[in-house]
Amino acid sequence: MPYRIAFSRNSLSHLQAFTAREQRIIRDALIEQLSNEPTVPTRNRKEMRPNWLAIWELRIGDFRVYYDVDEDESIVDIRAIGIKEGNQVRIGGEIIEL
Repeated sequence: MPYRIAFSRNSLSHLQAFTAREQRIIRDALIEQLSNEPTVPTRNRKEMRPNWLAIWELRIGDFRVYYDVDEDESIVDIRAIGIKEGNQVRIGGEIIEL
């Protein structure tokens, strides 16, 4: 059964900060990568060290999507979307330490 992708209010504002082209790239990758088996590690998807933001990270080029998964409800909860700049991640205009 495919997982439903749900955006938090913050993650929607993070997504809207990108250009329409970038938003399309991110949305297409979310559907392709997270609709089925979002908790299986892949080359672009990994479980993160314990942190305050999310359990999982999806890499889409320089973009980073942070998410949690509710296995019982089959929901992928998108918590934040940012962009990798060097060895830092910028989310919502702020540099975030993970």
